[in-house]
Amino acid sequence: MPDFEIGAIDLTVAGIYIVAVIGLGLWISRAQKDSEGFLLGGRSAMWPIVGLSLMSANLSGTSYVGLAGSGYSDGIAVWNYEWMGTLVLVFFAIFILPFYLRSKVNTMPQFLEHRYDSKARSLFGGFSVFTAIFIDSAGALFAGAMTLQLLFPEFSLWMLISGIALLGGLYVIFGGLKAVMVTDTVQGILLLIVGTVIFVMVFIEIGGTWQAVNDAAPEGGMSVIKPADDDFMPWPGIFTGVLWLGFYYWTTNHVVVQKVLAAKSLDHGRWGALMAGALQVPFLFILVLPGLMGRALFPDLEESDHIWPALVFEFLPTGLRGLALAALIAALMSTMDSVLNGSASIAVNDFVKRRYKDLSEARLLLISRVLVGVFMIIAALWAPMIQNFDGIVAYFQSFLGYITMPVVVVFLGGLFWARPPRHAAFPTLAIGIPVGLASFALIEVMEVIDLQFLYGTGLMLLLSLGIFLFITFTSDPPELEEDMVFSRKTWDDESREMAEKPWYQNTRYLGLAVVLATLATIAFFV
Repeated sequence: MPDFEIGAIDLTVAGIYIVAVIGLGLWISRAQKDSEGFLLGGRSAMWPIVGLSLMSANLSGTSYVGLAGSGYSDGIAVWNYEWMGTLVLVFFAIFILPFYLRSKVNTMPQFLEHRYDSKARSLFGGFSVFTAIFIDSAGALFAGAMTLQLLFPEFSLWMLISGIALLGGLYVIFGGLKAVMVTDTVQGILLLIVGTVIFVMVFIEIGGTWQAVNDAAPEGGMSVIKPADDDFMPWPGIFTGVLWLGFYYWTTNHVVVQKVLAAKSLDHGRWGALMAGALQVPFLFILVLPGLMGRALFPDLEESDHIWPALVFEFLPTGLRGLALAALIAALMSTMDSVLNGSASIAVNDFVKRRYKDLSEARLLLISRVLVGVFMIIAALWAPMIQNFDGIVAYFQSFLGYITMPVVVVFLGGLFWARPPRHAAFPTLAIGIPVGLASFALIEVMEVIDLQFLYGTGLMLLLSLGIFLFITFTSDPPELEEDMVFSRKTWDDESREMAEKPWYQNTRYLGLAVVLATLATIAFFV
């Protein structure tokens, strides 16, 4: 193991970067005057900003370190989450996003009211804020602080959590979503650069041949297909769990979709989503494979998640280590700023505005900023408590698998089928989410049943679908507004619009190119 020692030059480089990014975000959003500008950036984001911001929000500090760690311990199977996300994003851009943007909703819970009813909106709004604070924010803070403690052992967990929360929260309070998206773009570029540099240097160090990469991999580690009884990623689980978790994350999770709602037009939203999808594919090379190749250099690590900092300190010279540290902090900040702003957006639009209809924009802007601060404090206070739960960090993905399937069923069912009545969403969510919580506790925490969580996710999907179908077929069909549900007319109307665009602006051609490139890459690793 290398000596995890941060020098003065590295700290200076990282400090300059952090100050510059925060300053940039505050300068860009210095003229925020209303809640929509604060929470949706004035709906003015162009497609590169949308795409890189989506990528950065996804690439949390936990993911940045964890993908390399999974590559070290299990091989490339973890990449299934990323390439499946690419296919979901293409589907989202072509089939789902138009409904979100044309409805002019500010939040995903608001869209549920648009398609279903106000009870579904309130329930999903509360659910979204809860998971954002106690799962996304607190999890990122805890995992990030544990990683930084490796580099700064003299600081306590509380101090590191507080520092990350302040960095990720203060400029969101003053800057809003525009600051979040622009700084996420800068941070996304840095993450890609640092990951690429580490991949190249490690690849050269182990011999510079593809055979050397294969030799470094664990048994079966160079294939995305694992046995059906694999503890980490059984191949049927890709279709029973990974796919549907992708639909939850990329198409219904407000923290993510908020970035696309801020696009200046439908085209910019679609191009940004496709760009984010295309960027999921290189994660194999800049994050997963460096961890896998690190097995040849550090075969006896006690913790697989230590491989990324080990590679940084072994191969990057002074100064560049500071940039790598800044990249890690950037990943943590990208998660925190996105989650905090998204949570405030839901709280203001789905609860405050509905109850207090006469509040001025100045008052709503103040409330939005206060809520960001409150959520930041709650997440920071809860994060250290996670260490009291044995292995709970490893259960975050499985936790979402059990509780989010009712959300997936309600959204996809309402978007692509006109038959479900407006009251179908609330019972599906109200029954499915508590059952999912109980199942998670029994199967993952108490281990009453030995069941891989991706199979458990599939069972929760079937249960939620059963509830949804029962309500649908025992109720009268609803009266829906035109263009509220996808239909052949929707496809034909968009086909005429697409025909007027050059091929390089046609979302369908671009989406097809992304899908074919992704499938070609996957074929190489089956």
